Amino acid sequence: MTFIIKCVDCGHNAPYYPTSTNCPKCNSQWREAEYDYEALAKTLPAKLATRPMNLWRYRELLPLRNPNISLSLGEGGSPLIRAVNLGMMLGCPNIYIKDERQGPTASFKDRQAAVTVAALKEAGITEMVAASTGNVAISYSAYAARAGIKLWAFVTSLVPAVKMREIALYGSQVIKITGSYDECKQVASEFARQRGLYQDMGARTITSIEAMKTIAFEIAEQITAIQGAGENTPLRTPDWYVQAISGGMGPIGIYKGFREMQQMGWVDRIPAFASIQAEGCAPMVTSWKKGMEKSEKVVSPKTRIETLATGDPGRSYEFLRKITDDTKGVFESAPDEDAFRAMHVLAKMEGISAEPAAGVAFAGLFKLIRAGIIKPSDTVVVNCTGHTMPADASILGENWSRDITIPAKEREDSTPREGLLSALTQVAPERFPKIAIVEDTTEARRLIRRILQSQGNFTILEATNGREGLELIQRELPDLVILDLMMPEMDGFAVIEALRSKQETATIPVIVATAKELTPDEKNRLGGQIQSLMQKGDFLNDEFLEEVKSLIK
Repeated sequence: MTFIIKCVDCGHNAPYYPTSTNCPKCNSQWREAEYDYEALAKTLPAKLATRPMNLWRYRELLPLRNPNISLSLGEGGSPLIRAVNLGMMLGCPNIYIKDERQGPTASFKDRQAAVTVAALKEAGITEMVAASTGNVAISYSAYAARAGIKLWAFVTSLVPAVKMREIALYGSQVIKITGSYDECKQVASEFARQRGLYQDMGARTITSIEAMKTIAFEIAEQITAIQGAGENTPLRTPDWYVQAISGGMGPIGIYKGFREMQQMGWVDRIPAFASIQAEGCAPMVTSWKKGMEKSEKVVSPKTRIETLATGDPGRSYEFLRKITDDTKGVFESAPDEDAFRAMHVLAKMEGISAEPAAGVAFAGLFKLIRAGIIKPSDTVVVNCTGHTMPADASILGENWSRDITIPAKEREDSTPREGLLSALTQVAPERFPKIAIVEDTTEARRLIRRILQSQGNFTILEATNGREGLELIQRELPDLVILDLMMPEMDGFAVIEALRSKQETATIPVIVATAKELTPDEKNRLGGQIQSLMQKGDFLNDEFLEEVKSLIK
């Protein structure tokens, strides 16, 4: 396959060899692969039509001369999932999740490891060094084991023990560094230098960037399959690409993928890039918002999301800053608490259990939609970078489980008795606040119910029209009513008037949730009768949840 390695600083072209990490002319470590795009634009589409959806369908655009597909563990080809419930919640219906949890070791780093290890194997390299906050070392361990390559994995002491054990399970040598991730990288680099070993260098590793761009290729193909081809090009792109970042390698590589498709005439535009960092370690966000050309350093990261705790992004910031500005994108940050909350929302709304780093990406997405930066009509792809296995207790918080002790006699008798029934009431006690949802649209009822369930324990009652809702409220006397206005048989205005006319229901608080823009007369009609008026699509707004919590105390 034809490709060359071009220095991004002096433009010098050279052949590729994994251990040649510097430009032979200017000594720069920042180089990238280039291909015969004109020829590939003509020949590759026909080949793609007959190939399976995995990373290696794009092998002509990867820096290997003879890819050894037998080393593959099934990397790439991750699904693009429409986030129907999140879209309804946020009033942004075209949100898609690139589900990288489904890689061989459950993270998007599997792409990086697959291509890099294949290149090392092709070059006859048998030993390598990598510094990691967890996922990179796990991915490299799996692929290195398959290829018969010895891996020295340098990790910080903050990496969860369960991840360290998984790295060791593959036969890698784990070296735990008590210090920051940046210090860990320094120690790994010195170890590799002294022993003359190949070292993964993150965004400076040519194969890593090349591997990540396959995400862009897949997104374009998948969006096109969903939405149809563009007007002037065979493939479509989303309006936004959103990802949590630490060193920034992912978006740098993915941007290159979109750029290459544009060079080949497959797409006519590149999406805006939104790079999200943990607020406790956000050097790129801070520097970009200050308009700085070079990144500030965070000496002491203050985040519990250790996979994003890169305090010194180095030159990656300069490349990612240019990508962000060129695509009219943004850098944004989110606190750990918002990331953990987003993990809960994603799991309970979409059935997707994501790692804390992905939680940061979704927390950033919520923030950008609320701020109006991402518009309701935009098509958005969020990279769900990995799976949270196992879920950390600090993320779940308190009261995530309930214990039942079955009396000894009943364990001997399979017939349920009073003691067991009593024990079961500890699991689902009736003391949870009752909330009645009165809404004629099935999707809206389901959405409100799932939002409430994601935030706490409630007894949720539902009615499909105003008359049924009024009967339900009068019978059950809930602690709170969430009411639609436009319904058949009896609209929300009539329900409110009926509730306020009866002593037993007059004081039940009501939140009106409507998609309708109310006239001044309609607002006056509601005046003093309800506790809050919410527009559908604003349900993730803290105001809605805080209103619910305050009304059921």
